[in-house]
Formats: sequence, C-alpha cells, structure tokens
Amino acid sequence: MSITKESELKGMQAISYIVALTLKQMREYAEAGMSTKELDLFGAEILKKHGANSAPKKAYNFPGFTCICLNNEVAHGVPSDKKIIKEGDLINIDVSAELNGFWSDNGGSFVLGTDIHHHQTLVDTSKKILTKAIQTIKDGTKISAIGHLIETEANQAGYTVIRNLAGHGVGRKLHEEPGQILNYRDKTNRTRFKTNSVVAIETFISTKSDKARVWRDNWTLVGNKGGFVAQHEHTIIVTKTQPIILTKANDITA
Repeated sequence: MSITKESELKGMQAISYIVALTLKQMREYAEAGMSTKELDLFGAEILKKHGANSAPKKAYNFPGFTCICLNNEVAHGVPSDKKIIKEGDLINIDVSAELNGFWSDNGGSFVLGTDIHHHQTLVDTSKKILTKAIQTIKDGTKISAIGHLIETEANQAGYTVIRNLAGHGVGRKLHEEPGQILNYRDKTNRTRFKTNSVVAIETFISTKSDKARVWRDNWTLVGNKGGFVAQHEHTIIVTKTQPIILTKANDITA
C-alpha cells in the first residue's frame, strides 16, 4: 500500500508494533523442552490481547497462528505438539497479523541457548544483510538492486540465498504489489521503490540450498539441497531518505 493520510500511518504503526512485540516476546519465551505448538499459542494470546488477527490464519487458513520453523525447515513451519525445541536449535518465528484492515509482517531466526551447532554466524550474517539492504532503500531505488545486494553479501560471507522466496508489498493485504522483492538480482524487474509505499523486506540466507520446496504436510518449506536457512524481516515505509522501520520493536536488526 501507499500511505496517503495520517490515519493510514497510524493504522500501520499500530499493527506493526503488535507483530513486532509478539515476535520479540515469543523469542524470549522459547525454551528447551517446549513444543512449537505451545510457543505458537503463547503468540496467539499476545495477538488476541491487542485485538489483532493472525494473518496466515485469516488469509490462508493456516493451521497455526504464527509460522515456526526448526533447524532444516525454511519457512511456513506448522506449529505442532510433536515438535520439541532443544538447546542449540535454529528457530525461525514469522509473525504477521491484521488489525482494523491493516496488515504487517515480520520474522527472525535465532539460536536457542548455547550455540552448540554453530548456527550463530549464519543468523548474524542474515541480520547484517537485512540491515544493509534496508539502509539502501529509498525512493527510486531499483528493487533488483536490493536483490543484488543481498545475494552479493551472502556470497561474500560463504552463503547462498533462497531464490524462490521473497519480500513483498504489505498493508491492506498480507501480500501486495510489489510481489517479488527477491534475494537476488532479477534483471527483468525494472520496478523501483516509491515514497510512502509499505513493503516487507526479508532475507533468506542459506548454507546449501538455493530453492525451497513444500514438505509433505503441504505447508512447511524445506531446502532443496538441505542445510540451514536464516530469515529476518521488517515491514518498512519507503521515504526519500532513510526508510521508516515500522517493526523495529522486534529488536532483530544488527
């Protein structure tokens, strides 16, 4: 969407704060021995307390209130009482929600407790790349240039990117135009960011895979070549200078 009046700005600020707070508190609540279903229900209570509706459930009838991935899962992980969180797990939580007709989206990967499986460098790299990408976005910036930046930074750090997942426009729906803010340079995409537009920018930084495929539950995505993926995401408003990070309360930016 494009912000055209004060009421729209306030609406996006309100729902963005809620999803950011939910993500932050879920990350802090997670502990070894807990199921991803329990963590999801904790997040659902936060959304409910603020009067917000789970976006994946509202828009797609997703079998959970938030998306939670463990280890080799890439995105859209279905919360389950059979998935038990362990020390050192790579966890990704993606929280999106709707309030009063406004939608916002954010997510982040983190290591639970001690980094016994050596995932922290991947997580830190993803955060740093997201920060650099966001700082580069302003009115007139080519969307393909952001994809080029993300992939170049990932490659220089020894990683690759997931090429069939992307950031997107957001605001009046969960997914809006521009619908493909990719993690690599698409030379055919000549679209540029515009002042006052609202977009969700996200990284998908990978140790091995370059594409995500649907697992047998028909929701969860896993890598085509295995390995691990870190994702971080902010909803922002594009300006003529530095973007406004609407979801900054999640504390994920490096």
